[in-house]
Amino acid sequence: MRVFAPLAFCLVALSCTSSDPAVLCDRFFSPYPDLVSQRPRTARNAALMDAMAFYSAKDYTQAISGLQQVVDRDSRDITARFYLINALLAEGDPYKAEMHLDFMENDMSRSYSDQVEWYNALCWLCEGNTERAAKQAEWIASRPHTYRKEAADLAKALKNS
Repeated sequence: MRVFAPLAFCLVALSCTSSDPAVLCDRFFSPYPDLVSQRPRTARNAALMDAMAFYSAKDYTQAISGLQQVVDRDSRDITARFYLINALLAEGDPYKAEMHLDFMENDMSRSYSDQVEWYNALCWLCEGNTERAAKQAEWIASRPHTYRKEAADLAKALKNS
């Protein structure tokens, strides 16, 4: 049994540095922090606040349902859409998240442009499209960007795969 202990240790160590897109997705994606719930509740934002309560509790399935209702009611609610993207990624649905990112890319305000660029890389990574994710990460890392360090780390991890 003691003979297998070093082998087991090596296997665990290798799995931590895996280049498997699913492992890298888990390593690099973390849901965006809730910056909404502390807002005063109004009749206008009640549905968003209810959905964000689920998001804050990490009940992403319920958050998706509530956030989708908010987006369905007002497709221009970029904040709700952004948290919907994060909840979808947290629940393992990068394809739907990417669809919402496409909408945000075309938003005139571009107020979430750094987030859209980074979360696109994460969607592609989590979809298994490592080539596209690597190109996006390298591009982000090459310029002043909110996610420059994270992108450089992702590009390095993908390059070593």
